Amino acid sequence: MADPTFAIDEALQADLHAARVIQLAGKRALRAAFVGFFVDMFDAYLPVVALGPAMVYFQPPTLSPALQSTLFYVVFALSLVGRPVGAAIFGHYSDKIGRRRVTLISMAGFALVTFLIGLLPGYETWGLSSVALLIVLRFVDGVFLGGEYTGANPLAMEYAPKAKRGIWSAFIHTGFPISLASMSLLTTALLRWIPAGSAHSAYAIWGWRIPFFIGALLAAGVFLYAYRHVPESKVWTKAQKVRSPLKELGRGDNPRVLFQVFLVMSGAWFTLNTVTSILPGVLALRHVSSIVVTNAQLIENLIMMFVFVPFGILGQRIGRRTVLSLLGLAGCTIGPILYYVLVKSGYRNTVELVVLVTLINLCATPVWAFVTAYINERFTTGVRACGYGIGYSAATIIPAFSSFYMLGLKALGMPYEYTEVALFALGGLLLMIGALAGPETRHVEIS
Repeated sequence: MADPTFAIDEALQADLHAARVIQLAGKRALRAAFVGFFVDMFDAYLPVVALGPAMVYFQPPTLSPALQSTLFYVVFALSLVGRPVGAAIFGHYSDKIGRRRVTLISMAGFALVTFLIGLLPGYETWGLSSVALLIVLRFVDGVFLGGEYTGANPLAMEYAPKAKRGIWSAFIHTGFPISLASMSLLTTALLRWIPAGSAHSAYAIWGWRIPFFIGALLAAGVFLYAYRHVPESKVWTKAQKVRSPLKELGRGDNPRVLFQVFLVMSGAWFTLNTVTSILPGVLALRHVSSIVVTNAQLIENLIMMFVFVPFGILGQRIGRRTVLSLLGLAGCTIGPILYYVLVKSGYRNTVELVVLVTLINLCATPVWAFVTAYINERFTTGVRACGYGIGYSAATIIPAFSSFYMLGLKALGMPYEYTEVALFALGGLLLMIGALAGPETRHVEIS
């Protein structure tokens, strides 16, 4: 006769083994999401940090400064516009065929496209075709970038323990300031050793290509890691599948939830764009050297690396809705005031410039510490990747054309260098309204 105590011990051992396997799979999924997001942000901001000093390589020499600045923003914006397209396509299939497969396809895609961008010739070789191809490739790159986080981030959140989702989310998004800091360090080193300034300078001809090739190699590395070590989400595997996640997203309560998430993320993207993509160009119009701007971004991103996880913990303890609302309030009051001071006179002293840039970023970027947890908690498993991807990415479209709103405000009589202050305030207001319109989510059972 079998010993029942032995049977119980055997079952307990089996349960403990299964728990350890799930825990290990979760850690691997978290690593993949973190590194994937690092590469995502590295790739997304390559035009701002690395290509910015070399944009003359792609531009006609007769362009006015305002049009040069606008073209610079457009190259960045097109990758943002591609994101919601990728999020809709890949989010649909992430819910339908699995998070892991979508992560692999998207990582391979933007590794290839980033590599192709690094091979592009300039205006003197291909004329306007060179900048046109740059814009097209940035759009396609954005499509694949939109797919990366619709696979990897929901996968990590579905493995995360409920009490640690905010911390996991913050850790994933720490890849954002780390990537910008890494890119700033790399670009600073390149600008120090490789001459820049004109279309015929060494940096303009070949120096800017180095970060793009590094970005492609990093993406290929994440692909290999996910392929070998990251399993499919157990939550997704066990869940009842939806025949058409995109259609399901338009039914029941999902449209209202999606619109509320859209408001939150529109505010987040407006404020982020003003400090990451617009501010360097505005400071350039004030004749601040690209090295000073890059160093300022480097310092503030090094500081932000240590800010995200504490904000994630704060959101876990007092509520994501509360912290989102407070950050929105800071974004429509304190942030614009600091921005105005910086653009008016704060750029003249390097120390003051660095301090102001850092404080402005503290009013804008900490929101990203827990948006992944917050949005994933707002949707059920059958449409989670789809809802997360579209809610996160569709909100990029309107803020992506901030350069045109700046030109419009200029036409209405506002000095061009102050137009982004109004956009910053708008972003903070949208973030606060969107957060207050939604519920608290930290106690949601994501499974």
